[in-house]
Amino acid sequence: MASEGGESNMDREMILADFQACTGIDNIAEAITLLELNNWDLVAAINGVIPQENGILQREASAFGPPSQSEAGDAAAGAAAPPPASSSSSSSSPASSSASAFCPVNPSSRHIVERQPRMLNFRVEYRQRTIELVLEEGSTVGEIKTILEADLGIPVSKMQLKGWKSGDVSDSTVMRSLHLPKNNSLYVLTPEIAPTASTSKNSDLQDSLNQNFLLVISHREAQRDYSLNFPGSRTIQEVKRNISDLTNIPVRHQQWDGWPASASDDSMTLAVSGISYPCHHLGVCRKSSPANSQEPTEECADVHMVSDSEGDDFEDASEFGVDDSEMFGMGSSTCRKSPMMPENSENEADALLHFTAEFSSRYGETHPMFFIGSLEAASQEAFYGKARDRKLLAIYLHNDDSVLSNVFCSQMMCADSIVAYLSQNFITWAWDVTKEANKARLLTMCTRHFGSVVTQTIRTYKTDQFPLLLIVMGKRTSNEVLHVIQGNSTVDELMMRLMGAMEIFTAQQQEDIKDEDEREARETVKREQDEAYRVSLEADRKKREAQEKEEAEQVRLERMRKEQEDEKEAIRLSLEQTLPAEPDEDSAEQISKLRVRTPSGQFLERRFLGSCKLQVLFDFVASKGFPFEEFKLLTTFPRRNITQLDPGSTLLEAKLFPQETLFLEAKE
Repeated sequence: MASEGGESNMDREMILADFQACTGIDNIAEAITLLELNNWDLVAAINGVIPQENGILQREASAFGPPSQSEAGDAAAGAAAPPPASSSSSSSSPASSSASAFCPVNPSSRHIVERQPRMLNFRVEYRQRTIELVLEEGSTVGEIKTILEADLGIPVSKMQLKGWKSGDVSDSTVMRSLHLPKNNSLYVLTPEIAPTASTSKNSDLQDSLNQNFLLVISHREAQRDYSLNFPGSRTIQEVKRNISDLTNIPVRHQQWDGWPASASDDSMTLAVSGISYPCHHLGVCRKSSPANSQEPTEECADVHMVSDSEGDDFEDASEFGVDDSEMFGMGSSTCRKSPMMPENSENEADALLHFTAEFSSRYGETHPMFFIGSLEAASQEAFYGKARDRKLLAIYLHNDDSVLSNVFCSQMMCADSIVAYLSQNFITWAWDVTKEANKARLLTMCTRHFGSVVTQTIRTYKTDQFPLLLIVMGKRTSNEVLHVIQGNSTVDELMMRLMGAMEIFTAQQQEDIKDEDEREARETVKREQDEAYRVSLEADRKKREAQEKEEAEQVRLERMRKEQEDEKEAIRLSLEQTLPAEPDEDSAEQISKLRVRTPSGQFLERRFLGSCKLQVLFDFVASKGFPFEEFKLLTTFPRRNITQLDPGSTLLEAKLFPQETLFLEAKE
């Protein structure tokens, strides 16, 4: 495990994990500090720390002769100094042993002894009672409930233990698997037990635990304000740890103002601390310590200064920042979280469904609504609709190997204001670049959709600068990346960058809407002109068809009329040829002279034999163009309709002798 090159021969994370496994130091910040003091030399760091940590390695004085003069001086100096305060969960060691621990020791002079179990402190609140417990890290949740059953008189079956950072846990869960900090605050719920009148205050407390408090924290050195949302069940200690991540001020070095007088215990929840609801203002800065202003003269003194952090101050240091497993994305090399995205997933939608589920399990259900689909589909949804419906594309790139990922996700991406703003104005698409295969796939997609410049930009960012939030705006010719927001941004900075991108996008969107409206107006005019032209063509076609139809009908009628006329003429000629010859006026037979007045006023005159049939008279009239079927033949006085008489009767019988004037009348 030893190496001469330190950082050059192995990854710093592996060095850190091995260092914690060997020394038992759970505080990542403390471990990093000790490794940096030894220039990330694993062997040197272990040799300098192991003698002081819980007696993991002890020096056998019997294996050596009397101590050297320098060692004796160091031991005397250590004995003269006051011993540091020790917590209830760690055993104190003699001052001389503590002092000698910081001088080089021959590895052959140590032997490994059994490590003391890690103890956890719990502050449990139930209605108006508060119970403090100390248990080993290997205990289960059920054991806590068993102890509370004896103290509170509540059956385990009716008891719900809340306040776990990872959500609800089962009774068989071992607390070591939860990666809990040293100090924890929990509360008990008994929904099946009806509260009495005396518990009305506890009901109010429960409501406060479920409320969200907005803490506006001013960092005076940086002249920056942080607006953070915390549930009422969060403890003051947890707030200080989160601020430690944002300001790089360890909890033990933080100096606060603005906390109420009642907030005297860091394990107290925000709901009972007395802060203002819904918003409370606080201030924080780094404590000015005389010890910090003194320059150590020897390397041994530097390490000894770390040793003095044992006791209460050192316990505060163990609570630095967020939980160790949250800060690095893993508890140790043997306890890693499940990946945000499976490696080499064939379907991008399935990979993003897994990403969303894992994100929710880690950071809660309050998070941006991630687009489920390919990057191309997300681009289509954001850029290629109507101008009024277009949005910006936010591409979130996650990397579990970055120390900033958990803080960025929990405090930035899950902040209510950020979630609401992203949901309203952005299409949010996510990808996990922890695995090299997934990162290579992302770079290929970015090259295809955004060009090689964006791909090269992503390549230049180191792991510790992740996660990244790329704000992309669609343009007519190509897509443009407006901002690349790194993981070390604050909520205010993130919101300002998002709002700045929205201002640029809104200006571009207004131009696009104007162009689109003008284009649609031109297209509408063109459509109306085309429709009018089509209607005109249709009207002309119908008019032409009607005219052609009318002309065809006229031709048909003319043909029919001509045929009828030809037929009538043929009948007339036939009748004219069949008529008997007109008798002479001097004929010895009886002659009847008849005059027929036509409708036009003309007269037809002819002589007939008195013995002629009426049919001969009818044929004569028809031969002149007045057929029997269309006209009737009438006498003047008395008025008689001759056509109704028997055509076979003679003119004498019809009393049309010796002369008679008749007139034609069209039949109705």
